[in-house]
Amino acid sequence: MSNQHIASAFDRDLETIQARIMKMGGLVERAISDAARSLETRDEELAEEVRGRDKAIDILEEEINEEAARVIALRAPTAGDLRLVLSVIKISANLERIGDYAKNMAKRTSILAQMSPVSGSPAALRRMAREVEAMLKDVLDAYIQRDVNLAYEVIQRDQDVDQMYNAIFREFLTFMMEDPRKITACMHLHFIAKNTERMGDHVTSIAEQVIYLVSGEMPEEPRPKGDETSTDSSIAPTS
Repeated sequence: MSNQHIASAFDRDLETIQARIMKMGGLVERAISDAARSLETRDEELAEEVRGRDKAIDILEEEINEEAARVIALRAPTAGDLRLVLSVIKISANLERIGDYAKNMAKRTSILAQMSPVSGSPAALRRMAREVEAMLKDVLDAYIQRDVNLAYEVIQRDQDVDQMYNAIFREFLTFMMEDPRKITACMHLHFIAKNTERMGDHVTSIAEQVIYLVSGEMPEEPRPKGDETSTDSSIAPTS
């Protein structure tokens, strides 16, 4: 078999893996959007659809891992090609986790739909989810375009998500102190907020993988964090 033929087959393998990454990314974007919308509109049917579609995301991660392992075993990639294969494995793992958080949001929607609404909270959570969804779209564009600058921009924007979480967290504390009857609903909403904040962390991890893919090095600067709830002594820690 000629070297040219081997290279062509390898390129096709890489294209297949990257196509699956983009498909997986699209499914995860939709999961975030639909889960947040189902929460805001109390749409239990849509929430159930989000939960059901999570299986497709899991299957894609399995396929990507299997294909990546096969490429490493058969093609023995080096340097930049090896970085690409290793990056897609880590990116798919982050996408799968984001999908899980969206599924968990949908699960709690069904519970919250049976409770009295907490004024303004679902809309605030949807705004937070929209920012994470926009970050995910941009980081996938950065991956396809090998755009390091856009990847760094996404990392910086995670601070905005953290600040949204801080504000929502304090709002829930106020609601619970003013009306103990809202404690259960606020706890469910807080878990949704925290899961959304963690989605942002996983998007940031994808951005770091894009930087690694292009430069061969992980970002030197520690990622900025704006979540103050674990360090503010006036606020009880959350689990």
